[in-house]
Amino acid sequence: MSYRADKIMSLSGGQLEGKTVKGLQNLFKRVLKNGMHGICFSPYIEGQEPGDHLTEKQIRRRMKIIRPYTKWIRSFSCTEGNELIPIIAKEYGIKTLVGAWLGNNEKTNNKEIAGLKKLANEGYVDIAAVGNEVLYRKDLSEDELLDFIYDVKGHITNVPVGYVDAYYEFVHKPRVTEACDIILANCYPYWEGCSIEYSLLYMKDMYNQAKRAGNGKKVIITETGWPSQGVGLNGALPSSKNAIKYFINTQLWSKEDEIDIFYFSSFDESWKIGTEGDVGAYWGLWDKDERLKFYEKHVLLRS
Repeated sequence: MSYRADKIMSLSGGQLEGKTVKGLQNLFKRVLKNGMHGICFSPYIEGQEPGDHLTEKQIRRRMKIIRPYTKWIRSFSCTEGNELIPIIAKEYGIKTLVGAWLGNNEKTNNKEIAGLKKLANEGYVDIAAVGNEVLYRKDLSEDELLDFIYDVKGHITNVPVGYVDAYYEFVHKPRVTEACDIILANCYPYWEGCSIEYSLLYMKDMYNQAKRAGNGKKVIITETGWPSQGVGLNGALPSSKNAIKYFINTQLWSKEDEIDIFYFSSFDESWKIGTEGDVGAYWGLWDKDERLKFYEKHVLLRS
């Protein structure tokens, strides 16, 4: 089955409604096997959370699992073992979008920025991201963020430098948009309460808003996904069926229109319940025990 033939089903979630459980499973398998542009790397195993030190062994194990399915990975930090992620990815032939995690701690921020510069200058970074949603969280002011972006751009000249945030921030913060070589936009129809039936069209609108704000700059969707369990948000309902439909539609659109997308996420991580509620733990294509989800019939039927 070609991607162009599959495009008919990617126009809206409703067009997948008529497929049987087995049909959804089979289409998921084919789409996954054909590969993704990119995926967000989830390094924390059960019982770990940010602040814990990652080991080379756990990173290497999870990298081997996702390696057959993606061309790129995205990492979120350059400290506490996260700096090993792009190094191991390069060893496995995977390209890297590497982020420095910025917050409201000056000492930590400086360590992250130094780590990003080091990795980039050693050849482990294909795209550099200076911070993730710090404006959304209000951890830094716009001027503070701009100082970090221009500092990194002054030291990293061989790869594009950008900043990751919700798509609308690039509309509302033109100085940040201007500072970026590339627009790195998070697009989540789920978090805006959009139902699965309209989620693809909704994401396309998010992307186009960022594209217009970028005024010709390349736009990459750095995060998008759908949770497989948890309490819903308005019309957005978590379930295995909805998660599989969203993944299929996202990947078919990515291929058909040549949109670079980093899917969120690779593995379920329980620590995210603390920041996102119960849905936070269920965004992965693989579960917390590193088993690929959505294959077993009973998983879909109980959703």
